[in-house]
Amino acid sequence: MSGERFESLKAALGPARLLLAAKAALAVGIAWAVALHMPGVTDEYPYYAPLGALLSMYPTLMESMKSGLQTLLGLVTGIALALIVVVTVGPNWWTIPLVAGFGVLLSGTGWFGVGREYVPIAALFVLVIGGQNSDDYSLGYVSQMAVGVVVGLAVNLLIAPGTLTAVASARISGFREQLAAHLHEIGEAVSDSWPPERDGWVRDAAALADTSRQVRQALDEADTSRKGNPRAMRGRHDTSEAHDRLEALELIAVRIRDISEVLADAIWDRPGGLGLNPTLAEPLSAACLRVADCIALDEDDSTAAHEARESAARAVRVLLESVNQAAVDSHQAMGPGVLMCMHLRRILLLLKARE
Repeated sequence: MSGERFESLKAALGPARLLLAAKAALAVGIAWAVALHMPGVTDEYPYYAPLGALLSMYPTLMESMKSGLQTLLGLVTGIALALIVVVTVGPNWWTIPLVAGFGVLLSGTGWFGVGREYVPIAALFVLVIGGQNSDDYSLGYVSQMAVGVVVGLAVNLLIAPGTLTAVASARISGFREQLAAHLHEIGEAVSDSWPPERDGWVRDAAALADTSRQVRQALDEADTSRKGNPRAMRGRHDTSEAHDRLEALELIAVRIRDISEVLADAIWDRPGGLGLNPTLAEPLSAACLRVADCIALDEDDSTAAHEARESAARAVRVLLESVNQAAVDSHQAMGPGVLMCMHLRRILLLLKARE
């Protein structure tokens, strides 16, 4: 089994997913029991209540409420389209496909969200299944679906899902470790030989932007999971610090990517690239390694972490002195060493601001 499939299976069997499955089963059972005792003709269509409960069951309360309301809106709109046909020309060989096609067009407006599919489906069901009893069928259909949605929301509220703050925090810590590892790899590649023979850091640089977007999405999902959630009341599971951490890491990622690109331009003589003085290889490697250690220890307040920050500051100062000396010796002020030194200093400033 591949790693990706294993991770998918692990996520499907995780605590959060198991809780969601248990709540969905409970909501479906309650909805079915309630549906059998609905008044009037609505009790003839009890199978729609479990469907409504299932459709309203999402990992977060806000998603559940939003999807439930959107489903009912799409349902009511589709039923309204069908009833217009029923009271006018009636369902026949050309009105049924016409209403279905118009429902598909209407669902593409973006007004109905996840309930967009129910616009043409509800219209088709009323015209084809409801037939001569379209009024009773429509009432039973929408009533039972509403019962299911209400039951699903109630179950999701009483057994509130956990917030995703811890998941987002773990993803942010993983992103920090990835940034530190990438900069460390650059430092090792430069120190091994000049020009560097290892080029894995070039490919890894492109992945930093993708990781940043994924972590940002995880944090947005954490924010959504807190809305209306009783577990997030009174400031519990607050994400403000996580936003500050991620914002700093995103700025650091931009600078590390710039370092990778500038160094790659210098090594492979890309258009617009400037040659790097070989005498800068050793101080550049040391500065990258020490700054990488600081990134890895960003959330650490131990004595070792403070010593690592002081060591990184000294390494960057040595690199700056080497860049200045190389500029004097070569009579050339412009070069990749200047840019990389600036980026490393900026990373240290960002880390100091976080501290």
